[in-house]
Amino acid sequence: MGAFDYSLEAALFFAKGTNFRPQALEYRQFVRAAEAIRYAIEDLPSSALRHCSLEVGDDRYAGDAILGLYESADFPLPRCANSLK
Repeated sequence: MGAFDYSLEAALFFAKGTNFRPQALEYRQFVRAAEAIRYAIEDLPSSALRHCSLEVGDDRYAGDAILGLYESADFPLPRCANSLK
């Protein structure tokens, strides 16, 4: 597996609120995967992460995989000091 390309377009699917229901699924498109990852970690409640799905090209990442991309030394954006809730 090659290095993750944080500059590719990405789509983020996530559940709003604390209870996952299919009708509560939200979708956001991002110009860069790094922005989608930062949004998932810094802006969504930490409980929502397990219901997140990040699509970058043909690849999909969920929950802890998204967190791993955020925590990677290769993550290109500044991190919020209190982002890991």
